[in-house]
Amino acid sequence: MYVPRHFGATDDQLGGLLSAPIAGDLITPTADGLQATLLPWLHLPGTEPADGTGGGFGVLQGHLARNNPHWQLEPAGESLVILKGPDAYISPRWYASKAEHGRVVPTWNYLTAHVYGNLVVHDEVSWLDDLVHRLSDVHEAGHDDAGEPWRVDDAPEKFVNGQLRAIVGVELIITRIEAKAKLSQNRPAADADGVITGLTERGDLDSAGAVRDARGH
Repeated sequence: MYVPRHFGATDDQLGGLLSAPIAGDLITPTADGLQATLLPWLHLPGTEPADGTGGGFGVLQGHLARNNPHWQLEPAGESLVILKGPDAYISPRWYASKAEHGRVVPTWNYLTAHVYGNLVVHDEVSWLDDLVHRLSDVHEAGHDDAGEPWRVDDAPEKFVNGQLRAIVGVELIITRIEAKAKLSQNRPAADADGVITGLTERGDLDSAGAVRDARGH
């Protein structure tokens, strides 16, 4: 990924993206070409394989439908998970610079991480059961809807066991991460303030907050 120095994500930005309840595209090179599947993920930062194949970044865990051929194909190298944070179209009419000299153009702001690693398949029921409990708890807690969060144990045990037989676990042992935060850091302060105001008025509070955080206020 092309990452100019001024758009390099900070440790806090990357950590926030990895720890958020998030879905991302799993892309695996195989002899049959690229395979891609959008999955919800859990990041376990302190988990490293004993054989030293990790890069000190932990692992990402998720699951695929058993009928999905993605997990059945032998990887021909590292797999990639693309995670995305807030992103938004940025109008040049928000820039103070537009009134000063007019030399401005539209752009797109975004926070993203390309997470590379070695893909491991898990077919053990105990592993899958533990994963779906943790995955559901994290994603349920990530929403502010009224009412009690849904839990796996709310469903009948026989039904859950059937669902577990219909999925296969995947674990990405992370070897490296490339992260980019393009959040108007290259614009003058007045332009960035205009972006924050424009995004807020549009109702995109997540993107406005990301620009605000990138500016340190």
